[in-house]
Amino acid sequence: MLERDCFILLGVGGFFIILGLIAIFWGRSQEKSYYNNLATRPGDAREFIEHPPRLQPEALRVGGWMGLAIGIVLFITGGIFWLLL
Repeated sequence: MLERDCFILLGVGGFFIILGLIAIFWGRSQEKSYYNNLATRPGDAREFIEHPPRLQPEALRVGGWMGLAIGIVLFITGGIFWLLL
């Protein structure tokens, strides 16, 4: 394996780590804004009880954790290959 291949693994791993963190924080902020908006509405919580919660924030967080895990594995693999050269 060439040295540039190791740097490619490190770069792609870093990209996935950054992308995963962005998705996790974006999902967290969307969920927080949704529940804060729901809590400030006047009246009863009928909409909250009858309608299922939005799945998009949870999907963003799960995808973010998956991207973070893949990024960490790629980054560690690239670092190990780079040290062994």
